[in-house]
Amino acid sequence: MPRAYTLTHSDSTGDLFLTVGAEHDRRQISGWYTRLLRDEVLAEWSQEDGPRLEVHCHVSGGLVLGRAEWRYNIFRGHLPMVIEAFRCGDRELFAAHPELDDAPVSVRFHSTAPRFDLNEAWGELGDYRREGRP
Repeated sequence: MPRAYTLTHSDSTGDLFLTVGAEHDRRQISGWYTRLLRDEVLAEWSQEDGPRLEVHCHVSGGLVLGRAEWRYNIFRGHLPMVIEAFRCGDRELFAAHPELDDAPVSVRFHSTAPRFDLNEAWGELGDYRREGRP
């Protein structure tokens, strides 16, 4: 720790691109296309009151295309796969520290619309462990 995750994807192929590092990969999210869509998902570990994975989704504001409600629903629909990708992409950390599966996951939806500017509890990281994998 510190440990941060930067997840983007390709709209044309559906491929996911995950960077794991001490901080978010600003280069990965600095292109004009990514800044326009703001569909990246960022996460980092917080050690306050024990380990917790904090996930961030940009729902509205800035150069974002799409209405906040539409984007909020898309992010919510894809978050289980996103959280699983964080866990799978950093599987060596979880193999070395299985207690992190008990860490809570909190998701922060950032929005200029108050009804979508939310913090939500999304269970524990172990809830997103892929069957048959540590």
